[in-house]
Amino acid sequence: MEHYAAKARAYLMEYGGTAEDLARVVVKSRENGSRNLLAQLRKPVTIEEVMADRMVADPLTRSMCAPIGNGASAVVVVSPRLAASLGSSVRVAGAALVSNDVRSTTPPATLAAERAFAAAGVGPGDVDVAEVHDAAAGAELVAVEQVGLCGPGGALDLVRSGATALGGRLPVNPGGGLLSRGHPLGATGCAQLVELTEQLRGRCGDRQVAGARFALAQNSGGVLGEDEAVAVVTVLEAVA
Repeated sequence: MEHYAAKARAYLMEYGGTAEDLARVVVKSRENGSRNLLAQLRKPVTIEEVMADRMVADPLTRSMCAPIGNGASAVVVVSPRLAASLGSSVRVAGAALVSNDVRSTTPPATLAAERAFAAAGVGPGDVDVAEVHDAAAGAELVAVEQVGLCGPGGALDLVRSGATALGGRLPVNPGGGLLSRGHPLGATGCAQLVELTEQLRGRCGDRQVAGARFALAQNSGGVLGEDEAVAVVTVLEAVA
């Protein structure tokens, strides 16, 4: 968590954010998690409760850190021909995996997103719903910007305005994210894809993002230098 705390401190200082902005991320994710029967943490919280929780690594309180737990997820990927015969309604439009190059100033998630969008033939403005790697609350803000869903510092405006909440312009982590659904490490990336596939199929009940056509998943792991060691971005598309 010290890695994420350091990144959060730097981000908040650079863009004029506060710990309350991190708490807003948690409040949003817990509300989403309360609607997900598979989430580990399903009790909504307030900004005040998040801020009053035990400090883990300044500015991260316990509520701002994803819980580690057991879990499993699975995806089945088939050829376009077989998918058509099965009546599948979701396709992998683009995907990219990038390792961090400490000699570069471009984060691996940014490069992965650029390549995934290019493969899909769409851009950030086409994304209707996203799942990003929020191992800590600040990581969601950073990830949203790194994959191009807003400009530098723009994630603060998104979370403050409610744009990333269910019913907002760009729902992020509708399943509760790592902060509420939980973080079973190796299963987390697949869990993101499962959530987004269910969203694109319209099977998410009262956390459904209406009319979603394109979904983005961003996952990362490890630490190399000042960034994650590897990042993967996947763009999914709902098809008729």
